Amino acid sequence: MDLAEAAARANELAAAGDERGLADLRAEWADEVEGAARNPDFRVRALAYRAIGQLRYRQKLELLRRGLEDESPACRGSALLSLELLSRDHPGNVNAVRPLLHELASRDSNEAVRRLAIVCLKNGSPQRETIVLLSGLAEDDEADRELRQTAAKVSAALTRKSRSR
Repeated sequence: MDLAEAAARANELAAAGDERGLADLRAEWADEVEGAARNPDFRVRALAYRAIGQLRYRQKLELLRRGLEDESPACRGSALLSLELLSRDHPGNVNAVRPLLHELASRDSNEAVRRLAIVCLKNGSPQRETIVLLSGLAEDDEADRELRQTAAKVSAALTRKSRSR
């Protein structure tokens, strides 16, 4: 079994609610994920960052942060996918990297990475500066249509969340 297969197996175990099996798989693949995240090949790094989320490695958030700062858009995207998954029940994960997510959402050169950063922000606390940033992106006529739509949806969701508090 390689890392991609282990990550797919982890998704199956998580879906089945097999926490013990998932923990065993995490222990078995911890060193492999660390090594892959340091690999010079961006494809291997991207796989490692994606596997962090699939294997539910909450203790590897700092490694995931490195993925958010990677030179490769594929690696940044994979790290964002993992962050979104890990932050669904833990808004603190998003809050810990909020300034970096703001930067990615507003200035990344890759539109898909920008949209993924926006999607991650929906799992964080509804902070005013995030809502203002997303509202601005939603109204930016020069921005990609999908990016504007995503920003508008997440901004609206965060606004609702802030009012329900």
